[in-house]
Amino acid sequence: MLHRTLFLSDIHLGTRGCRADLLLDFLSGHDAGTIYLIGDIFDGWAIRRRGWHWPQAHNDVVQVLLDKARSGTRVIFVPGNHDEIMRNYLGTHFGGIEVVQTADFTGFNGKRYFVTHGDQFDAVVMNAKWLAHFGDTAYTFMIWMNPKLNLIRSLWGGQYWSLSKWAKRQVKTAVNFISQYEDILADEARRGGYDGVICGHIHYANIRQINGLTYINTGDWVESCTAIVEEPTGEMVLIDWEEKAAATAAPKLRRKRSRVLADVGSQSGETHDIHPYGR
Repeated sequence: MLHRTLFLSDIHLGTRGCRADLLLDFLSGHDAGTIYLIGDIFDGWAIRRRGWHWPQAHNDVVQVLLDKARSGTRVIFVPGNHDEIMRNYLGTHFGGIEVVQTADFTGFNGKRYFVTHGDQFDAVVMNAKWLAHFGDTAYTFMIWMNPKLNLIRSLWGGQYWSLSKWAKRQVKTAVNFISQYEDILADEARRGGYDGVICGHIHYANIRQINGLTYINTGDWVESCTAIVEEPTGEMVLIDWEEKAAATAAPKLRRKRSRVLADVGSQSGETHDIHPYGR
């Protein structure tokens, strides 16, 4: 599917939490004239804590993006706090990928958007980096635990579940922080005369109106696997690829379970009533 513009952020290549396989699946079916990479594309913090993890799928993501740039897609990289080392190379090109501090994006419908990763407006990152790194360590632990919990859930037919996403939505402090972050970004865009802001950083995908200004967060490819696309009309749309992948996988899982139960029944010489959704 060809879109006018595609926005991605918080992929965190180099960490075990990065869901590169799902991103590759998404990129294989979605292309755009312009792709914005809005920060934390790779995770430099993981190197510092000796948690660097770089399987083939992570190489493949980089290669796909470079191939798109070489094929004529404009790729713009706005570094974030985890890949802040790239802020030393603003104004340069890497394999056809432009590196910029922030971007000014105008949609097909004429609306102007301020494009930024968003960490500059996070008081914890700016004023208490030690606390940000502590929180990152706790977050990394939850990401590490997630596959183990989901393995247990899968034995009972449960779908993928994000521990970190659940924690964010349950802890009142986190909920308040997200709301304040969204308001601050919207205010900054308003002061700049923009119609909206497109950002990442907090791993919470959202499109909403804040006092007449459009706030858009791309989400991430660790917890939710989301992206923002601009349709030919200029409409900005949030795609939840994890949800789409789960919906596609569910019928296959039910058919597989039905076949297994049928095989067990035929081998034992017994007949079983097979519920289409399991029991």
